[in-house]
Amino acid sequence: MRFRKDATPRWLQRWCPDEHVQSVTELTPEHLHAHGIRALLMDLDNTITPWRSRQVPPEVEAWIRQMQDAGFQLCFVSNTRNRDRLRWLSERLGVPYARGPMKPRRAMLRRALEMLGVEPQHAAIVGDQLFTDIWGGNRLGIYTIWVHPMHSREFIGTKCSRLVELWLLKRLEPYRVDD
Repeated sequence: MRFRKDATPRWLQRWCPDEHVQSVTELTPEHLHAHGIRALLMDLDNTITPWRSRQVPPEVEAWIRQMQDAGFQLCFVSNTRNRDRLRWLSERLGVPYARGPMKPRRAMLRRALEMLGVEPQHAAIVGDQLFTDIWGGNRLGIYTIWVHPMHSREFIGTKCSRLVELWLLKRLEPYRVDD
């Protein structure tokens, strides 16, 4: 499902994703290429793995391989404080990661774009949170893809922000376009 950002009230645009999918596995190379996307900046917790987990679901791992085989450049952009886990997943999946001040601040995302040698208009950020992933991507003009969290287990602060997300999503509903 996509959103009409241009019709969304200005105060709401910063949290409005370009599109919403249930899982990263719904994203195809053809769909992303059609939007001019050559690189994916990917959140980790509840987007690629369950929160604090090293377990990547087999279908997500296959999707990562599919994106790599299709020539997409990938980079993890995670607010996790567990660098050992991030490094381990990066090495296991062959996906580099960028560190920096936490999203929605732009530094980590800029670093990822620089690492990949890609301009913002040719990148997408994929993540499960409106207040970190989507807001951060929107601040840089990156195509934003909001995914449904893969698991209900998460950081307590995230659980609290989910209540505000629900309130915002009700306000975004009139600007939703079903594909």
